Amino acid sequence: MKIGTKVNLIVMIAFLGGILISGTALSSVLEQKAEQEVSSQAIIAIQIANSLRKYTNDRVQPLLLPRVDTQEQFIPEVIPTFSVRETFEILRKTQEFSNFIYKDAAPNPTNMRDMADKFEADIINKFNQQPELKSLSGFRNVFENKLFYTARPFRVDQQSCLRCHSAPEVAPKSQLVTYGKEHGFGWKLNQIVATQIVYVPAEEIFKTAQWSFYLILGLLGLIFTIIVIIINLLLKKTVLQRLKIMANVAEKVSIGDMDANFGKQDKDEIGALADAFNRMKHSLEIALNMLNNNTNTR
Repeated sequence: MKIGTKVNLIVMIAFLGGILISGTALSSVLEQKAEQEVSSQAIIAIQIANSLRKYTNDRVQPLLLPRVDTQEQFIPEVIPTFSVRETFEILRKTQEFSNFIYKDAAPNPTNMRDMADKFEADIINKFNQQPELKSLSGFRNVFENKLFYTARPFRVDQQSCLRCHSAPEVAPKSQLVTYGKEHGFGWKLNQIVATQIVYVPAEEIFKTAQWSFYLILGLLGLIFTIIVIIINLLLKKTVLQRLKIMANVAEKVSIGDMDANFGKQDKDEIGALADAFNRMKHSLEIALNMLNNNTNTR
């Protein structure tokens, strides 16, 4: 095996070994980065929802509550959760949030559409047990589909919320006609009664991470190819060509051609080897001359 082949083989083994060792860690880091990006988008969506919720509480609800008390048909727009859900459906029509699913999950909701399942109820329990928690995120399986979720606690922080959720006796009559008296009551001020949760298909996370992983691998492959080309050019110019010259000179000297020489050499290790070989050739030439002289004298 030639020197150039050996060097290329060693470089390739080192590169592949480095990719193998770092590939798993790199994939994990990129996946975490993708999760953080999606989670950040989800939190932004929740903050938008909270802004709309506050606007509905402060500006819309005072205008609609008197009508809710006087007419039989309930006006759903008076409920902030309804406004948030409808607005989020509009938001989902944009490309950035098309795969996002929003839910105000509560164990005791007014609208059964917002009923929390067991997984969501466990998240609400965690928020109640650990009030310092600001958010939770992770993966869950729903009907064989893997979803990434971001959840934040929903706390009753406005007295106006209790108008519809404290007791059936004080709730608007049209609300009772529409939703009944069994659900959505018994809430207390400053109590965590639900979780705002956003779901994203997990394949979006993995797709983003894989794309970044392949992009980095492609860049590394390009850099490695350039490095190998440069190494081969330097190796050929500074080592292999000069060693080939030395081999040819040594071959000529071995058959008696003492005029063969290396030419001008750089002052490096190979140059030092050439100088040593020249001295050895000169010593050999002197020895041969002395031997010939002794032979002729006899």
